[in-house]
Amino acid sequence: MEAATGTVVRFSGANGYGFITPDDGSEDVFLHASLLDGRYRENVPRGTRVSFEAVQGERGLKAVVVKVISEPPARPAGADDDGLCDVISSSEFSQRITDVLISSVPSITGGQIVEVRTKLLEHARRHGWVED
Repeated sequence: MEAATGTVVRFSGANGYGFITPDDGSEDVFLHASLLDGRYRENVPRGTRVSFEAVQGERGLKAVVVKVISEPPARPAGADDDGLCDVISSSEFSQRITDVLISSVPSITGGQIVEVRTKLLEHARRHGWVED
């Protein structure tokens, strides 16, 4: 298996996992803290460059070997964006998506709303943006 490279786009030390976006543009890869050396187990800054090997898991790709290549540049003092988003319930996420779709595209059908919501909810679940 050949190592790929990518960027950590989200990581929660409290939850013990995050996601890597591969440089080749393929789907994000699940990253578990247990794969990281002690220094990074509780915090991997967003933008950290890594090399990794991934395998197909039950829910998608997951890293099995990860090595930090470089950390992102230091954030300016006072920067308050920690790179994490609020986690909301699946039902709240679905309702917000429905509201945006109806206000943006008044002619959208119920079937189209359901189809778009389903795909967006799957994506949100893979990234840990929603909880059930």
